[in-house]
Amino acid sequence: MAGAVFYDGESARRRTVSLNVTASAIDIHEGPEWIASWPVGEVRRRDSPEGILRLTRDGASNLARLDIADAEMKAAIRLHCRHLDISDHRERTGRILFWSFAATASILFCVFVLLPILAGRLTPLIPVSYERRLGTAVDNQVRAIFDDKICEEPRGLAALKVLTERLQKAQDPPVEVDIAVLQLTIPNAIALPGGRIYLFEALLDKAQSSDEIAGVLAHEMGHVAHRDGLRTMIRAGGTSYLLGLLLGDVTGGGAIVVVSRYLIDSAYSREAEAAADDFAGKTMAAVGRPARGMALLLKRIEGDRKSDGNDSEIPAFLSTHPVTDQRLKALEKQVPSQQGEPLLDQEEWRALKEICKTT
Repeated sequence: MAGAVFYDGESARRRTVSLNVTASAIDIHEGPEWIASWPVGEVRRRDSPEGILRLTRDGASNLARLDIADAEMKAAIRLHCRHLDISDHRERTGRILFWSFAATASILFCVFVLLPILAGRLTPLIPVSYERRLGTAVDNQVRAIFDDKICEEPRGLAALKVLTERLQKAQDPPVEVDIAVLQLTIPNAIALPGGRIYLFEALLDKAQSSDEIAGVLAHEMGHVAHRDGLRTMIRAGGTSYLLGLLLGDVTGGGAIVVVSRYLIDSAYSREAEAAADDFAGKTMAAVGRPARGMALLLKRIEGDRKSDGNDSEIPAFLSTHPVTDQRLKALEKQVPSQQGEPLLDQEEWRALKEICKTT
């Protein structure tokens, strides 16, 4: 059968050829010269002008093709090459699925493996001044999330300042922090990048001594000193961007909100928690007070949860600061060599407990 045009993909030469179509192959001839033989299982249809059947072969040059206009020849090819479209569709679908899976796996690998490593390496390289600017942006979002419910009863603020300064004097160097109490009914405390620490009123309500709150604050100061908030922010921001690539939001819109919520809702690693506990224990020992106060508070929160029958609902402080036997034992072992005076007297402690009350 004549009437086909062949391009070998190596030159621009247009060759008029004849075809011999069998059940196994399409043999291509130019006059008496044999040019090629395409197995029918490797022949694929490609987009073409109207009235033309355009064929290519798997494994051949992308530019190699046969253009066929003869109706009889096209019918013979469709008869013997039964997978012109189906096979190509499957292969294309398979390739799309493979590369989609590979891209998704790569992004998830970056999120769960590479980002934590990268965040750990980058954190020490970022100036503290820049961390504070980032912390301010996150703090604004936190205030918006919680409707800016900051407790400011003057006597309570004065007691909080006394407690903060006594903890800072025991540290070398002292950790620069800005501590505030949020009027919220969930027991929690969080440390943001740059030194802002929020103590939630519900946690303050559950505390029975200044040692318990001092331990919590010293623990959060440990997160500030170790720059855990910045490390988490880098990781959360990178996660937000990578998932944006995966889901189509490459602009990173709303990333700072995502980061803010991540800092509030997610737990630090066990290593970070253990390091913050150790920092708290050393701080409390330096002021002559035992670190077991925080352990007692953790136990009380967990006990209240179980007694209320809310085993399935983990309070915020337990979800972000998971309790383990090792943590509790380590905290209870942190006992000062010499007992110091209470960090707050009874009047100051009462004032701190009532910091969210207004007259």
